[in-house]
Amino acid sequence: MLEFNSWYFVLLANFLILLVVLNSILFRPLKKILKEREGTINGMLNEAKSMIDKKDSMLKEFKAQQMEAKVKAKTIYEALRQEGLKTQKETVSKAEAEAVEMIEKARKELQAECERAKASLKADLEKLSTEIMNKLVKA
Repeated sequence: MLEFNSWYFVLLANFLILLVVLNSILFRPLKKILKEREGTINGMLNEAKSMIDKKDSMLKEFKAQQMEAKVKAKTIYEALRQEGLKTQKETVSKAEAEAVEMIEKARKELQAECERAKASLKADLEKLSTEIMNKLVKA
């Protein structure tokens, strides 16, 4: 059975003093450390969330810039392609014009050579015909 004697009050006082001492030395600092830790963890979680949001917005911006760059590159490619086709057509038409001009020049030269040859043959024919007539008359 439990007896209430003088030692009971000494033990009770000792227990209460121990509670007060432990509260000021152990429990309050431990609570303070746990609150600081919780605050640090919450701060880090908030910072991580803001970093994730920032990453998402930067990724969205990057994708938009990438899409814009693709469109710009495609536009530049098409412009250069059209310019190349235009240059190709100009070069081909210039080459065709030069070829036609060279052909016409060659035809004119051939025609002039032909006329010279005809004139030369005509002169030679007249000489030969006069010689033949002279020989026939002498004979």
